[in-house]
Amino acid sequence: MAKMNPYLNFDGKAEEAFNFYKSVFGGEFSAVHRMGEMPGGENIPENEKNHIMHISLPVNEHTTLMASDIMPSYGHVLAEGNNMQISLHPESREETEYLFNGLSAGGKVEMPLEDTFWGAYFGSFKDKYGIYWMVNFEKNTQ
Repeated sequence: MAKMNPYLNFDGKAEEAFNFYKSVFGGEFSAVHRMGEMPGGENIPENEKNHIMHISLPVNEHTTLMASDIMPSYGHVLAEGNNMQISLHPESREETEYLFNGLSAGGKVEMPLEDTFWGAYFGSFKDKYGIYWMVNFEKNTQ
């Protein structure tokens, strides 16, 4: 497997939190994407369009801290337990399917594996022990 990174969820405070983390860890954001930029973003309520869909801060060559804001308009509720996920970054589509299917067995799939608009093969789930996971294979790394 290529990498495993912490992924945090916030209720509209991802950008503020990551500016703080950047002040401590240093470096530059490798990605900042807003909810209003995604397909269908024009239908998102104005108060959520500027929220963070995805932000990444490389901490060192092995670890990147990542996050997003929840979307109350989609029924998302931030609660203790879903404010952090483990983000897996496999090296192949086959490894992605193996990890997703193995770890999600007996759990609850939130987003089935599918090709995404950001160019990845992605899925997310809560495992049978209540741990939240994301599996993200960047197809351009093949």
